[in-house]
Amino acid sequence: MKKKKKHAEENSERWLLTYSDLITLLMIFFVVMYSMSNISASKYKQVAESLKMSMGGGKSVIGSDDTSSIKETVDPEETQQTDTDDQEKKLSELKSEVDKYLKNSEMSGSVSTSINERGLIVSMNDTLLFDTGRADIKPEFQQKLVEIGKILNQLGNYMRIEGHTDNIPISNNQYSSNWKLSCDRASNVTEFLIKNAGIEPEKLSAIGYGEYRPVGDNSTDEGKAKNRRVDIVILNSKFNAVEENGINSNSINK
Repeated sequence: MKKKKKHAEENSERWLLTYSDLITLLMIFFVVMYSMSNISASKYKQVAESLKMSMGGGKSVIGSDDTSSIKETVDPEETQQTDTDDQEKKLSELKSEVDKYLKNSEMSGSVSTSINERGLIVSMNDTLLFDTGRADIKPEFQQKLVEIGKILNQLGNYMRIEGHTDNIPISNNQYSSNWKLSCDRASNVTEFLIKNAGIEPEKLSAIGYGEYRPVGDNSTDEGKAKNRRVDIVILNSKFNAVEENGINSNSINK
């Protein structure tokens, strides 16, 4: 009988080819992971090109070579500064619009506007809004207050209505202190704006300071007149966030 021919022995080192391919792929994987841990548009493009070359020049496994969708790392401080500048611009534009309305309505002498670290302040003299020692809004000013409220509501920021008085003790049957008078005046303006100017209640808060936040000298008649006022404060983005966080906290605690 003829002996069967023995098959040629398989190459025992062929597995090294597969092993080397595996090592190459692992190396590529870890390079990608490391590069993406602090990715930028330039690094992304470099990694994509390297992978494209290592895979034989075909289409990149990561995607197209267009890196326009990859954003450079953004500095949080730069973003915050941009937001602040944008907010200041909007408040300045809003102030100009209010000033224009006040001039056209001949109220510039009784209502003033200013911008400080809190935001835009619209300060209204008490004689324009109320009778002496009272907190009911005068009928002749109500429509003008509606118009002012609608202008201020355009920005969508939180507003604080603040009541202030001079240092002369009040003495009538309705109010026993300037605290109560200032609180009622602020509350009445707040409720009026909600009902008539379309401002959301969640965007408003009212507070009375009595005689303790003067802007004028209480030793003079002119200073006392400046102190008897109601301020509408349109809060900037910084204070806006404080108000919003306060509302969210109250909602959680209920």
